[in-house]
Amino acid sequence: GERIKPFTPEKAKEMIMSLQQPAVFCNMTSDWPAQHWTANHLSEVLHGKQIGFRMGMKRTDTVPQFETTCGYVEATLEEFLTWNCDQSPLSGPFRDYDHSQFWAYADYKYFVSLFDDKTDIFKDVIWSDFGFPGRNGRESTLWIGSLGAHTPCHLDSYGCNLVFQVQGRKRWHLFPPEDTPFLYPTRIPYEESSVFSKINVVNPDLKRFPQFCKARRHMVTLNPGQVLFVPRHWWHYVESIDPVTVSINSWIELEEDHQARVEEAITRMLVCALKTAEDPHNTRAWLNPTEVEETSHEVNCRYLNRAVSALFDHYRTSKVVEIQALRTNREHMKKEELNVHNHIEMEQTGGQELIMGTVEQEASSPFGPDLVPVIPSSEELSSEREGIFEGDGKDFVGKDGEHSGKLHCTKRQRMMSKSEDAIVEQNASNSSMAPSQTFISTDDLLDCLVNPQVTRIVAQLLIQGKSLWF
Repeated sequence: GERIKPFTPEKAKEMIMSLQQPAVFCNMTSDWPAQHWTANHLSEVLHGKQIGFRMGMKRTDTVPQFETTCGYVEATLEEFLTWNCDQSPLSGPFRDYDHSQFWAYADYKYFVSLFDDKTDIFKDVIWSDFGFPGRNGRESTLWIGSLGAHTPCHLDSYGCNLVFQVQGRKRWHLFPPEDTPFLYPTRIPYEESSVFSKINVVNPDLKRFPQFCKARRHMVTLNPGQVLFVPRHWWHYVESIDPVTVSINSWIELEEDHQARVEEAITRMLVCALKTAEDPHNTRAWLNPTEVEETSHEVNCRYLNRAVSALFDHYRTSKVVEIQALRTNREHMKKEELNVHNHIEMEQTGGQELIMGTVEQEASSPFGPDLVPVIPSSEELSSEREGIFEGDGKDFVGKDGEHSGKLHCTKRQRMMSKSEDAIVEQNASNSSMAPSQTFISTDDLLDCLVNPQVTRIVAQLLIQGKSLWF
């Protein structure tokens, strides 16, 4: 008979909405047709359709390989698979990329555009098993990569994330939201809803970024058939550790996304205004290739107004008491301001409370053979990387069992609360360079103006200013 799954949809959703740490669901997808979506199978389904591949270097530099520094290739999956068999072609789309030196990544491929003429395939992905009725491939993205393909370390501004691993294995390096100061956040390159880290977390430059040693790395190797839950605002760096990897993800909308959209609109306006003023004719240097919308100030003003209007529309129609929500925002802002002035004293005790809270949560949570927590890693970085390009078999789970539309609906959908002294120390360390190197650039200013903590406070001030009529 039909195998009973370890969690009902209702129970799975309850856990997803309450868990504060990443976890791996096992034995939930054995009957999903999408479990057979290997790259070879998809090559036949797509039947010669060209898709975009991002090309990166197989190297371990201390500088992240952002999308603005990668090459791009339009090719079929068949051409990709031929190239990936170490048959470096003399002609064709991959002719300029030696397989021994480059990886290829077809990332962020929306089902709705990839399978626009085969919409029946959407039902092969059954997110309803996790308590989200009607959610399937239509609200999902596809990721196909070769050995070494990866995304730079970043956090997503919106939602939480469910990731279904189909073929091969991917290693996830995750860091909690509270560690944001230690990840040196930046919005350059700019991508709506993605906050990048300046650090290559698998080969960090600790002289330049000394605070990173305080970050608590959580690591897991995701195997075929498993589903990873990534909570809101968890940083993640994701790398393919097998010759071919295929995964499917969906971002789950959350109540907090309404204010996050206002924060993102503020960020967009400031980044575009300052970077365009700096160099009107060179958007390629700072605008991620995924961002295709206009960047004029007029357009961004409308963007901000739409985000604020949408937030108030939600307040008016929500069953939640609107006045209380706004009061909560005000209280939250007061707490943020207190944190800004007081966390030097609180860092030691705050860290202890966080650890104790995690222990208590684990003691009362439903972890077991079918739901495996992603725990802090004690592995040394050198041993993590050992064998990456040889396809090592380490499984950091320890048991058997990586956005649907953004604000502009063009890419993926989609806390800083712990330690200001990290920011102070970071600035102090940056300013200890020789005088000739202390020039403050536009990017330096933007790192402060659109720091996630700053935009959160600005958004709350905007919302309060416009909510007096409530």
